[in-house]
Amino acid sequence: MRLILLGPPGSGKGTQAQRLVKRYGIVQLSTGELLRSAVAAQTPVGLKAGDIMASGGLVPDDIVIGIISDRLDQPDAKKGFILDGFPRTVPQAEALDRLLKTKHMKLDAVIELRVNESALLQRVESRVAEMRARGEEVRIDDTPEVLTKRLASYRSQTEPLIHYYSERRKLLTVDGMMTIEHVTREIGRILAAIGAVEAKASRKPGAAKRIARTGARKASKSAAGGARAAGKGAKASQKVGNPASKGAKKPLRKAPASSKARGAAKAVKAPKKVTKKRAKA
Repeated sequence: MRLILLGPPGSGKGTQAQRLVKRYGIVQLSTGELLRSAVAAQTPVGLKAGDIMASGGLVPDDIVIGIISDRLDQPDAKKGFILDGFPRTVPQAEALDRLLKTKHMKLDAVIELRVNESALLQRVESRVAEMRARGEEVRIDDTPEVLTKRLASYRSQTEPLIHYYSERRKLLTVDGMMTIEHVTREIGRILAAIGAVEAKASRKPGAAKRIARTGARKASKSAAGGARAAGKGAKASQKVGNPASKGAKKPLRKAPASSKARGAAKAVKAPKKVTKKRAKA
């Protein structure tokens, strides 16, 4: 299962990604974590990214793609993955398509969590107010002001991906304003439907023909066997004595007369002999 989760900040992508990881045993690939891990591991790509990040610059797409490529080669990614936070732009999506093609992989679905932005802002405002009322510390990036800027960035950069993946028939939209449980169930239902379709589509094109040919051979063998059995039965019936077949070749013999019938016949013939002798006398 290879997925991309799309949605503006606060849509619940992270929560749903964690649930999908537990349910399907796949890995979550977050570009931020991948970059930090590559830098910590001092991989060739990580060293390039580290220098750029240290200077405060944005990591180029080719370096991010290189880090994702290295991560996809690891054994735990063979079962599948969820890309969270990448791609963010159409050029990144095109680069990801090229990467997956070289690895002979394909995306199963791009799930968009569609939400109402004004409702999101109200959620954040309520959550911040509750946290402050409890005396909890509020994150800098979890305020209505920051969220407003992030939503604007999402609309300008990431929203075009909806059209991009919709054209490629990969986009599936879920109402992100539902409860967490409802969203989870809806995603599970969609993925189950995709799995059923994939199972049918995964059959090789020649499979149906091979099945048909096998069935035809079995049917012809069965018919030939039936014909041979019928021929043997006909020969056997001729040997045993089929009245219909014998009647066509030889006339039926007369049944032998009983002893009483023979005696009666002699009794009838006897007077004739006596009459002849009297006539001679």
